[in-house]
Order: sequence, then C-alpha cells, then structure tokens
Amino acid sequence: MKLTPKYDFLVIGGGASGLGVAVDSASRGYRTILFESKDFAKGTSSRSTKLVHGGVRYLAQGNVKLVKEALRERGLMSKNAPHLFRNLDFVIPNYDWWGGVFYGVGLKVYDLLSGRLSLGKSELIGSKKVASRISTLKMRSLKSGVVFKDGQFDDSRLAINLAQTVADHGGTVLNYTKVIDVIKNEAGLLVGVKIRDEESGHEYEVFSDVIINATGVFANKILKMNGRKKTALKVVPSQGVHLVLDKKFLPGSNALMIPKTSDGRVLFAIPWHEKVILGTTDTPINKPVYEPVATDQEVDFILKTASEYLTVQPVRSDVRSVFAGLRPLVAPEGDKSNTKEISRGHQILISETGLISILGGKWTTYRQMAEEVMNTAINQNGLDKNPCKTRSLNIHGFTESVQNGPYSVYGSDADKIRELESCDAHLSKPIHNSHPYTLAQVVWAVREEMARTVEDVLARRIRLLFLDARAASEAAVTVAGILAAELGKNEDWKQRQVEEFSALANQYILN
Repeated sequence: MKLTPKYDFLVIGGGASGLGVAVDSASRGYRTILFESKDFAKGTSSRSTKLVHGGVRYLAQGNVKLVKEALRERGLMSKNAPHLFRNLDFVIPNYDWWGGVFYGVGLKVYDLLSGRLSLGKSELIGSKKVASRISTLKMRSLKSGVVFKDGQFDDSRLAINLAQTVADHGGTVLNYTKVIDVIKNEAGLLVGVKIRDEESGHEYEVFSDVIINATGVFANKILKMNGRKKTALKVVPSQGVHLVLDKKFLPGSNALMIPKTSDGRVLFAIPWHEKVILGTTDTPINKPVYEPVATDQEVDFILKTASEYLTVQPVRSDVRSVFAGLRPLVAPEGDKSNTKEISRGHQILISETGLISILGGKWTTYRQMAEEVMNTAINQNGLDKNPCKTRSLNIHGFTESVQNGPYSVYGSDADKIRELESCDAHLSKPIHNSHPYTLAQVVWAVREEMARTVEDVLARRIRLLFLDARAASEAAVTVAGILAAELGKNEDWKQRQVEEFSALANQYILN
C-alpha cells in the first residue's frame, strides 16, 4: 500500500456522506484519502428506498427548509449523474373526497419549492386515469388520485461512481481498510489515524490536516475512539425494511405512494430494475450492525398494508429478496422520541480534538452535506479557501445519451464493458440464466470498480442479491470463479467465498 506522507483531508467512511466529502475535497484540489473498513456502501448507503426526493411527508410536517434543500439537490443529481437518475411518476390514491384537495394543494407547494429544478408539475386525476396508471390498484371507493414527479436512482452504483470520481480528481479511496485508532499530538489534537489492511493484516499510520468522521450509524464508535466526551447529540439508528417482488404486482412505469399507514409512515411500491420494491418501516435499533435482519412483524406489516391496496395481494412466498438498512438519525442526548418523529436533517459536530463528524442526513442531500462539512473544516483549520465545484460536477459515468437496459447504470463506461465481450465472446454469457448480468460485468467490477468479494459484485456492483436472493446464491460459484482468476486466488479462497455468500444470501430469503 503506497501512501502519501501527509494529506489535507482524511475521510473515515465509504458511504454516501464520506464519498460525498471525498469528492468535494478532491475536486477542490486538496490531497484527499478515504478509508472504508468494509466495501463502499456496504451499510446503509446500499439499502435505501432508491428515491431522490424532497420528502412529501416532511412537507406535511412543516419542515419546509429540509424539503426545499432536498428538492434542489434532487435537481442537481439529475444533471450531474443522469445515467443513474430517473424521473418517476408517483400516484397517491384517494379514497376520501378531501384527499384529492389535501394532497393536490400540498403537492402544488412541493412543485413550487423545486423552482427551476422541477421535474414536472403534479396533477389531480380521476379514478379511471388512476386505474390506467396502476392496473393492480383496488378501485372500490376510489375517488381520485394525485400524480407527482420525484427522482429514483441506484444507490450503490452512485457510491461506486463517487469513489471513481474521487480517483478521477487525484484522490485515493481504499475499501477493506479499517481505522483502528487515532493519533494525537502533545496538545491532544488529532493529527492522524492508524489503519489496518483487512486483507493483508498490515498496519500503517496516516497523517492529515483534517480528519472527517463520516461513518453513518457507526459514528459513535469513531467518537468513542477519539475520546468522546458527553455531547449534545447522538446517532439513533432506525431500521427500514424493504421487500422485493416480481413486476406483476405493479406493472407499468408508475410508482404507488400510500401517504399514511397504520403506523403513521409512508409506504411506497416502486418499479426498480424490472422488479418492485415495497417499503419501508421505522423500527428503533439499539446497536448498529452491517447486516440488519428484518423481523417477522416488519415483513407482515408491509405485506398487509400492500394487500389493502393491491388486487394482486403479495404473500411471503412472493418475496424475491428482503433487505434492511439503518438510518443514522440525529437526536439530542437523552431524547426518547419515536424515530418517526426525529428529523432526517444532518448535523456537523466538532470535537475538542479537531475531529469533524457529519451526523444524520440522507442520500438526496449528500452533496450539500459534503459542501457544508468542507466549508466548516476549511474555516476551522484556516486552510486555503478553494471553492466548491460539485454543484455542476459531472459524476464518473456521466453521459448525455442515457440508454436503457442492464448496462445503462454504467453510463459512459458501458461501451468499455461491451468491448470486453467483443474481445472475448465467453464474457457475454450470463452469470444466471434468469437474469441479464454477464461475466463481463464481473470482470469490470474487479478491474475498474475495486470489487474484492462475491458479495461486492452481487450486492453492490450488480444488484442481484437485492433483486433475487436465490438467484444470487446460485450465481455465486460462477462469480467466485471469475474473481479467483482475476485476483489470483486459490480453490480454498473460492470455496470460502461461495460459502460466506450463500450464508449471507439466506438472510435475504424469506422462509
């Protein structure tokens, strides 16, 4: 591992927050390095509802500032990463006469707040038009519907492209490199970290002018390592569960939004990669983990709620994959509020040692969060004030000619994957007969996207684990074979990879 003697900015955490900060730092011209202890977006940042949105329910709560900020960032993402962004129509069904008025007026405000970055106007439609958009929706007592536009994206693909963007601008990003301790000078100020290469076991010391803690739900661990004193803020993890179904439950291109469920949340049914995502829940969690597991109560709640609205009613055996993520909510120390009531906004915490922590937030506002963190760090440390460039910075893969199909998420890199296939016809073969992903995509993931394990490929470079967990498990042997050849690994490594991934995939399958 080759490291520079000293960096301007050192970022801990390879999820949305950390990668956003690293992109901002590197694009401003600062010497930048990022360490991720697992794989990029291994945690929360690959387990979102796949929406880039202002948050209709936040508007109903009166949080206009958060909504306006998120709508602006939604528009910027659509321009900076069009290969990953999709303009999606959402339908809110109204079974009471007042629903059309209430949501119709509210969404006109939503439209106005998006300003010049609007994706299109909302409209009130009759029940027949609702049925034409969502043919599986129960029609009895349906009065009307409200259609509005919001954004959809592929979360872990954006994370990978952000890592590549850092490298494109001269920065360094390393996965499977864990920060195991901090280094302080005689005055007690933070000057560096100790890291461990999780593959080789080798340890190193790395020094930097500024160190950013962007570890999401694990932020408290870094704060404790730093010598945390009692602060006004804490990270409160909240679990959100999603179920993935076949497209027959929501045919067509429209998404369904149920604005108020029995537990006071919003439930979405969203088309994504030729499947349908149902979610989500909001369950307080005491201790964060990388692989949270959905409870039977959460699964049954989602299925029951969906069945109240859909004519084709899903049951447990219809679920192709179930995944859970933890939201890094921020609350005052001692706050016992229900997690549904805690703001999705973010906070910047500056420790006595100089450590800067970004707490909370969501994918939609990752760029704005990063800009605020960088500006805070620059002012706090008296660094040269290089201007932020990310408002109009093209993310790696940017292309104006966005295409459809399984290669669309690669943007400008898609033709390079096709070149691999044209040079070696074997690489055009699918990794699984029921899905379009090819061996060339696995090779590309290893050579160009820092994939190191079967899980890296099947969970985050291509999304098969999240779309069809059984198929992903069946494809593990094929993917492990490609990885072993590319990485120079032996049969024992290959077998361990298959066993480890199969055990993981079982957690995404409902019994």
